[in-house]
Amino acid sequence: MTKVHNFSAGPSILPQEAIEESIEGLRNFKNSGIPVVSVSHRSPEWEEQMKESKQMVKDLLNVPDNYEILFMQGGASLQFCMVPYNLLSENGKAYYLNTGSWAKKAIKEAKVFGNVEIAGSSEDQNFNYIPKDFHCPNDAAYLHLTPNNTIFGTQIKEFPNCGCPVVADMSSDIFSRPIDVSKFDLIYAGAQKNLGPAGATLVIVNKDILGKVDRTIPAMLDYNTYIEKDSLYNTPPVYNIYLSYLTLKWLKEQGGLEGIQKQNEEKARIIYDEIDDNPLFEGTFVMKEQEMESEFLKYTEEKNIVGVKGHRSVGGFRASIYNAMPRESIEYLAETMREFAKKTA
Repeated sequence: MTKVHNFSAGPSILPQEAIEESIEGLRNFKNSGIPVVSVSHRSPEWEEQMKESKQMVKDLLNVPDNYEILFMQGGASLQFCMVPYNLLSENGKAYYLNTGSWAKKAIKEAKVFGNVEIAGSSEDQNFNYIPKDFHCPNDAAYLHLTPNNTIFGTQIKEFPNCGCPVVADMSSDIFSRPIDVSKFDLIYAGAQKNLGPAGATLVIVNKDILGKVDRTIPAMLDYNTYIEKDSLYNTPPVYNIYLSYLTLKWLKEQGGLEGIQKQNEEKARIIYDEIDDNPLFEGTFVMKEQEMESEFLKYTEEKNIVGVKGHRSVGGFRASIYNAMPRESIEYLAETMREFAKKTA
């Protein structure tokens, strides 16, 4: 089979080792004689798997004991709704840092539930920077951040110390670097970037911030429902959680977050060095001569490189270097960029 180099922004590439191990689970999950996709979520085997999955998250991120680890559904988009539903009272005020498309969607959803203020924004320069000085009072319901912006290529490196709860959408960079979970009160992430297949959502929440809003919350949208029922209020996406666990087990074998951060930085440097040196490319991967973009895209497809086309809102290209992306694929893309430059010189 011809090797395909998949740089998709999501669903993203997953570790081959985890995928292969999951195949055994599809045949015989934990020696139950039942495939994981058919196992009862009330069975002892699944209870054990859920405990192992949560413990793996706790160990890798050093999650404090007063935080709950939840596996949910609905992706980050559902969290855009659940966060204000659970944390923003009718008379409260939430602050959002506007750093890109996903932050804007979260802001739009939050305005359905209450008062929203923009703590800072980089929209004036098409989100090509992270605002440094932004305002968030201690009595705010919460401050919402989107640390990593895959469309515009920006990332928050240092997180603020606030007197109010801090919420973060870490869908695209969770488990890519060490973080101090105690600086946040709620972290959410769709699985399909660094964690596992689309369909599962990870939420890490400080229990102390819940139960304070002046509204009745439907059970399926209430974080306390998932806490009380151990993420088993309704049938969870068992295979998605199982493969996410196997992905995290692989991550631990890579040296944990410190080890994978070092690998990711080395991989990213290969691409950024090529962009700096190549006469055809600039910035976060756009052609200096835009009319050549379709030609380059066709060339990458001929080279079995997929997923490098930029988001429809900005165009250009992007190479998503998630944890499981092998170094050889990064080097192959850089080589292809060099070949294209010579070919069109």
